[in-house]
Amino acid sequence: MGIQKHRRSKMSGATRRAHWKLRGATLVNCPKCHSPMRAHRVCPTCGTYAGRDVMKIEAAEEK
Repeated sequence: MGIQKHRRSKMSGATRRAHWKLRGATLVNCPKCHSPMRAHRVCPTCGTYAGRDVMKIEAAEEK
């Protein structure tokens, strides 16, 4: 491991770390029901993926 010759300033370290941020999930619209969903996953609203019914989604009970 190398030996540090010059101290790195706080600003230099903070500038290097500036890109360590989290991003929000990318959402696309479902082609069938047009609700927002994650890309390349089964739609949680209608249960379709790539134009096929994959999951059976039961309607929520209303009180």
